[in-house]
Amino acid sequence: METTYTLADGTEALQCPTLVEDDRTGMSPETLKRAFLDNLFYLQGVNRTNASPYNYYVALAYTVRDRLLRRFLKSTDTYKQEKVKLVCYFSAEFLMGRYLGNNLANLGIYDLIKEMIEELGLDFEEIIEQEPDPGLGNGGLGRLAACFLDSLASLEIPAIGYGIRYEFGIFHQMIQDGWQVEIPDNWLRFGNPWELPRPDESVEVKLGGRTEIYHDDKGQERVQWLPERRVLAIPHDTPVPGYKTNTVNALRLWKAEASESFNFEAFNAGLYDQSVAEKMDAETISKVLYPNDNTPAGRELRLAQQYFFVAASLQDLIRIHLKSHKNLQNFHETAAIQLNDTHPAIAIAELMRLLVDENGLEWSKAWAITQKTFAYTNHTLLPEALERWSADLLGKLLPRHLEIIYLINHFFLEDVRTWFPDNEELLGKLSIVEEAGWGNKQIRMANLACVGSHSINGVAALHTELLQKDTLKEFAMLWPEKFYNKTNGVTPRRWILLSNPQLSALFTEKIGDDWLKDLKELRKLEQYLDDPAFRQRWYEIKQANKADLAAYILKTCNIEVDVNSIFDVQVKRIHEYKRQHLAVLHIIALYNRIKQNPQIDIVPRTFIFGGKAAPGYFMAKLIIKLTNAVAEIVNKDPDVRGRLKLVFLPNFNVSLGQRIYPSADLSEQISTAGKEASGTGNMKFAMNGSLTIGTLDGANIEIREEAGAENFFLFGLTAGEVYAKKAHGYEPMSYYKNNRELKGVIDRIKSGYFSHGDQELFRPIVDSLLYDDQYMLLADYQSYADCQEQVSEAYRDRDKWTRMSILNSVRMAKFSSDRTIWEYCQEIWKVNPVKISLED
Repeated sequence: METTYTLADGTEALQCPTLVEDDRTGMSPETLKRAFLDNLFYLQGVNRTNASPYNYYVALAYTVRDRLLRRFLKSTDTYKQEKVKLVCYFSAEFLMGRYLGNNLANLGIYDLIKEMIEELGLDFEEIIEQEPDPGLGNGGLGRLAACFLDSLASLEIPAIGYGIRYEFGIFHQMIQDGWQVEIPDNWLRFGNPWELPRPDESVEVKLGGRTEIYHDDKGQERVQWLPERRVLAIPHDTPVPGYKTNTVNALRLWKAEASESFNFEAFNAGLYDQSVAEKMDAETISKVLYPNDNTPAGRELRLAQQYFFVAASLQDLIRIHLKSHKNLQNFHETAAIQLNDTHPAIAIAELMRLLVDENGLEWSKAWAITQKTFAYTNHTLLPEALERWSADLLGKLLPRHLEIIYLINHFFLEDVRTWFPDNEELLGKLSIVEEAGWGNKQIRMANLACVGSHSINGVAALHTELLQKDTLKEFAMLWPEKFYNKTNGVTPRRWILLSNPQLSALFTEKIGDDWLKDLKELRKLEQYLDDPAFRQRWYEIKQANKADLAAYILKTCNIEVDVNSIFDVQVKRIHEYKRQHLAVLHIIALYNRIKQNPQIDIVPRTFIFGGKAAPGYFMAKLIIKLTNAVAEIVNKDPDVRGRLKLVFLPNFNVSLGQRIYPSADLSEQISTAGKEASGTGNMKFAMNGSLTIGTLDGANIEIREEAGAENFFLFGLTAGEVYAKKAHGYEPMSYYKNNRELKGVIDRIKSGYFSHGDQELFRPIVDSLLYDDQYMLLADYQSYADCQEQVSEAYRDRDKWTRMSILNSVRMAKFSSDRTIWEYCQEIWKVNPVKISLED
């Protein structure tokens, strides 16, 4: 017999009396609908007559979060009971993207919820769009961390991510008069339904002050740190589910607060600003992602941020360890800490402080534990990105850590002297402490990370090779066994399933859905390569995705684009080495050809750019201005007749990437060879059937190997040729003088044609290219332009292009983050999956 149940909005639903699901965990459509409407009514105090789309989003978010919590707590309990080794990912950035769609997909209820929402007469896509993008990362580094957390949970690996809960993430980018304008990204202004504050697990972080020597009760000489101030670190946990597993791991982000938030004495004395000064000072630490470090105060704040989150995280891990173990002698057996680049490297000194000063371990024992605990991922070959801190600043903010770093360096160099006597040059290159002249010592954080870790890895085959041959070659000579390559990967759940639902449906229709857990399954689709109906479906899906992006461009930028043109896309952080301006030079060249011969036969192109420049990076901002200035002329010139369109999409983020990657025909990966560590955008494009034009740089090399050289558009100097050309005296002016088309391009920029007659506006770019050209744009220009002609010819043959597109997509299994994480687990972390069982 069926009975009815009255929902919070007054409507009635059928319910079977013999089986009543828990409203917090039930997965039937009726239970989900009831929970959704209850969360609307009881958690927010609104009903369907006055609810906004954001109210519906919050109600749905809590409904989904409830279904995660049972798995989350069960995972945590299982890890404690089984005393597992926990993978701990230390990262200053976690660019997670929107949670709702991802969590629905990983729980396997995306279609069920979508249908339920639509049955209620609501717009599912509108609700999804209400969620802000948590901008807790700058680009590839933070997004990689997010993909890794997804794969760790999907592979059922016990893990936790540690970072900072920035109140303001990476800025919101607006374009005004062609210039980037930074607007604060207050992503928390309406709260965050996904996080769980844990104030009871707060820890104290010390800063400043001095150290002093004392003797303990055994007469041993010891050091204690007497800090100038103390800051509370308050953890906020976000559940991170795996794809169709019971495993739900945690992302633990720390918020900074003052230990005493209000000074009554100062307030009563009328010193109102002083009464809350400590609170404001403390909260600044977790206020903004990457404060501008062009000032001494900015550098100090950035160092404080890095120390803040690693200090809090290590205390947290020690607390977890001591719940199950008597002491810290085997700490390395319960925590495998991965340092995501050099930002968290101060953790090595902090763990030594905690082990030696706070827990009384003897130095050599503590050092052995520390080295076995940490592993270090290097993400850059650029010298300026290998962090250094002045000893003066480090001593001011972290006096005990500076002493510990000096001790680590002393013992390390003593060993090196034993192994390589009378080699002072080698000592200078290996030393953690660099004498920078006039007594101004610098602390090399990459060197500290190498010395204090048992593993050092690059993130693409070429990157790792160049680390060993150049950037870290002395360490590679010293410890070749420490070096590994772990080519980056991205999660197919977000970057195919969520981003490209039509393509995902085609995959599943043909081969089932196992590909979402094992991307090698996609190779089975090669059997359909000669099937005209399959190729037609593929083409139609790409065109539908292009139409969706074209509609977004029209709405956002008021620019109409041709969906039959080549969507030629470059979206990533704006940086000179990534060479967005090389693509702009080529666009101007095409424009010049049209101006010289308006009847010329040119394959129509829509050039789509996106990305943010660091607020203090003038040249990157000027490249954005140049791109928009060229667009202003090209898009309106009647001679062009729509054959060229140039679009700069503002505020590139994870959600915008999910729109763009499935829509691209051509992916531009044109960095100077030897400069890009890996790249992950290149993988997302290829997985979605985009063809790549690129140099032999980063993971491009491996993408080309997997897709097949015939399905990749290769141009430019190799890394070896770049080094050789610079060694023999590179003269960019000779390329300008000897290449008529290139000269015409640069002369048009110089003339003020794109700057309303202002010949000074873009002079810094022109002078950089002609007199320095550090990133070899002029040397690579003709090769790039010729390669783009090959692209145009290939696109004229729709069937050939579609075949190439299919092969790029189905051969990308190597670039799943599942593969990357499994290699870390087996070779570096030495951990295995742990099954999570749920009771009925």
